[in-house]
Amino acid sequence: MAALGLERFLARLAKGKPVAAILLLGDDLYLRDLCRAALVTAYVPENGREWGVARFSLRDSEIDRILERAQTAPMLAPRQVVFVGEIEVLEKLADKARDAAIKQLTAYLEDPAPFTVLVLEAAALDQRMKLFKTLREQAQVVALDPGQASPAVATVRLARELGVEIDRDAAEQIAELLNGELARIRMELEKLATFVGERKRITSAEAATLVISAKKYSVWNLADMVASGEQKHALVFLDSVLREGDPAPAVVGAIAWMYRRLIEAQDLPPHLPGWQAARELGVRAETAELAMQQARRIPRQQLLAGLVALYEADNRLKSGKANERAVMEFLVTQLTARRVAG
Repeated sequence: MAALGLERFLARLAKGKPVAAILLLGDDLYLRDLCRAALVTAYVPENGREWGVARFSLRDSEIDRILERAQTAPMLAPRQVVFVGEIEVLEKLADKARDAAIKQLTAYLEDPAPFTVLVLEAAALDQRMKLFKTLREQAQVVALDPGQASPAVATVRLARELGVEIDRDAAEQIAELLNGELARIRMELEKLATFVGERKRITSAEAATLVISAKKYSVWNLADMVASGEQKHALVFLDSVLREGDPAPAVVGAIAWMYRRLIEAQDLPPHLPGWQAARELGVRAETAELAMQQARRIPRQQLLAGLVALYEADNRLKSGKANERAVMEFLVTQLTARRVAG
């Protein structure tokens, strides 16, 4: 099977169809924890997890014992997830022992128990060896590359570093509100960690209430104004944002983020399912739906010209020589006037 990245794997889990065997490949402990939690949530009901989740390591368990558990139906749970850590240990066995272990594993994978999701974990495997080749053919390989993690995943990792947990919905909300800018995300997480105190969990309610962002006014409202050429309303929108104290460069960044999502949305099939559009655009489902709707209303050339105008405004703001309000008013006039001119 073709290897999946983390985000595609999590999206597939959300559809609920079980996979007989999965290889989590990578040494990032947080990403592994994230996958483990998602697998348990997807496949084992909460009231059955005492019986439906098993954990082994090949450093202290034999492969035949592990496979025996995988072939034993769980008590009080319709399905079980069996985690097997450190499978790279098999690579280091003597030839005869290694071949025997791989033979046992292959036999199981060719006829897996229908009530078991077998999750094999390794920091790294030699792709030239039989073990990896077998798993690539018989299991779903998930490549846990931190560099490819979405801003939402990075947000969860930053929260962990600060000693708090954060709900995935809240992480997605914060990452989206702050345009994936990790420095700003960390600053807001520090405030949220202090706010939640001993509870040590950030929910979407706290994220919505406390996170300060230019996008709290919803730049998607601005997209409607751009599409309709409503200069007057757009200038009122801008005035509201600036009077609340949001920095002009942050506002430009938020609008540029929206423009890039709109351009990406234009490249997607028009009737793509919402969950898939959300995955492709790296946003929540509600935002993906807005992007797909509004992308059809604004000509691509207008969006590309808008990005140029945003880049020029950003440069003027960063020069420190221009009046911020004047720059922003001129920018909004440019963005909305293009529709009128077109």
